Amino acid sequence: MDQSDYSKIERGLRYPTVEQLIILSELFGTSVDYLLDLTDVEKPYPRKTNP
Repeated sequence: MDQSDYSKIERGLRYPTVEQLIILSELFGTSVDYLLDLTDVEKPYPRKTNP
């Protein structure tokens, strides 16, 4: 995601993709649910570990 994508999302001109939401949640240390305003809990659920 580049700066222009982020700017468009902030201004409501486009919506982030699922992949972009995952990247943003990892960047900000929160959950996708929190970014989508589906929960008030900022701290993300424990992440799955890959075997």
